[in-house]
Formats: sequence, C-alpha cells, structure tokens
Amino acid sequence: MPDLTLTANLEDPDAVFEALMDAHRDLDPAASRRLDARLVLLLANHIGSAAIVRQAITLARTSG
Repeated sequence: MPDLTLTANLEDPDAVFEALMDAHRDLDPAASRRLDARLVLLLANHIGSAAIVRQAITLARTSG
C-alpha cells in the first residue's frame, strides 16, 4: 500500500494558496468551514484510499 506523499509535489503551490484564499474571501466563518469540509471530501474522494486519508488526518492533527 502506498504511503502519504510528504515531499513537495504541488506544481504551483503559490497559485494554489492564492486560489484557496480567494475561495474564502467574503465568507463568514461558518461558510468557510463548510467550504473546507467540502474540499476535504472532494480531495479524499480523489485520493481514493481511506488509509492514505487516515495518514493525512493523523499527520495534520499531530503537526502544527
């Protein structure tokens, strides 16, 4: 089973960050959380592996 990719792998991280900030612009906190939740579910579906998603959740909770 593959592991979560932890090395830089995003082709244009600055553009992605900007797109995320733009998506949240003018949203109230509740709408912003809903957007984040939908985005997480869409990306988890794209990943397709519950084990990889669980690894990402664990890493996100323990780092920071």
